[in-house]
Amino acid sequence: MTIGLRIAFLPLTDAAVLVAARERGFAEEEGIALDLVRTTSWATLRDRLVYGQVQGAHMLAPLAVAVTLGLSQQPAPLAAPYKLNVNGNMLVMACDFAKALEPVIASRLADPLGTAHDFAAAIGLWRRKPVIGVVHRFSSHAIMLRYWLASAGVDPDRDVVLRVLPPSLTVEAMHAGEIDGFIAGEPWGSAAVEAGLAETVAIGERIWRRGVEKVLAFRESWLEENPEPVDRLLRALVRAAAWCDDPAHRDDLANLLARPDYVDQPAYLIDRALSGAIVARAGEPPIVSPDFMLFGREATPFPWRSQALWIYSQLVRWGMVDHDPATATRAGAVFRPDIFRRALADSNVPMPGASMKLEGAVASPLAVGSRRGELTLGPDSFFDKRVFDPERIDDFLSGFAPPR
Repeated sequence: MTIGLRIAFLPLTDAAVLVAARERGFAEEEGIALDLVRTTSWATLRDRLVYGQVQGAHMLAPLAVAVTLGLSQQPAPLAAPYKLNVNGNMLVMACDFAKALEPVIASRLADPLGTAHDFAAAIGLWRRKPVIGVVHRFSSHAIMLRYWLASAGVDPDRDVVLRVLPPSLTVEAMHAGEIDGFIAGEPWGSAAVEAGLAETVAIGERIWRRGVEKVLAFRESWLEENPEPVDRLLRALVRAAAWCDDPAHRDDLANLLARPDYVDQPAYLIDRALSGAIVARAGEPPIVSPDFMLFGREATPFPWRSQALWIYSQLVRWGMVDHDPATATRAGAVFRPDIFRRALADSNVPMPGASMKLEGAVASPLAVGSRRGELTLGPDSFFDKRVFDPERIDDFLSGFAPPR
């Protein structure tokens, strides 16, 4: 029996696994008729999920946590049993602003901490308080931007203006002079660079290697009441993710995403994130970052509860939620490794034996315990070398000095 599922998504390169699942038949082979609903803004996508217009959503990981904790409009318990990707975003700023930064782009991107200090100095030279576009208050990008700015003593609530706008409107906003830069998922940063409006200042992969980005989110009640379609979809997505990670399919994937019903941007721009060949300044050769965006390898889809708790720690750090054990438990429970394991129980997909880990502790490829097969995790370090222990959140938070 075929089961119909409606999944909301935004026009971003990291919707790739959902698109491949539909267009390359992985969903159909699992008995899922997948209807992908293109949506403009994260707020609209959130509402479509919360009010039951769709069964699932391609969602910002922090937004799933925030909605569950009642921080974003209508509270609703959400569940994320699958990660759609890690990394894949970058911060771009107006070319005139970037003149105050390290001029050698490769050096700039390789040294996020030094660039953060250069950025702090450039703020005082700019014609106004810099206005930086973020796609949502509760986006991975916004949280990483705060983390990165604060490392150089910049208060993101005082020293810059963070303006929320949909990813697809970021380039237009730069054209109009409404923002001085933005941080967003691809291909929008590349589009701004290609238009000569901006230069790349930092990439997410260098701020937190393999940092959590988008998840597949469901209403918790729907997920619990519909195990069969959830499991079928997750099996399809795992196969689609492996297909997306295969370099042999990169051109095909870029052309699929370029279609008007998906990302609606040129395939060559979309390919930059898929290949990790990032053009950071118009007219210059690309800088190779092979882990710029991952979909399937190294257990990318696995929803580590420790990553949900890292997100929670940042919400606490910036005063968005009060910290207490019950709230931390609710935040961590948004990520559902138990559902992932159930769905893939009869497959040969290697998966971690644990549900939490020290985030930021893997400096080089590491073989870990797996319930089947061999599993190697890639480096997951933070640019400031901190390590997050999900069982010692208070200690982690106490290590941050308040911004100047």
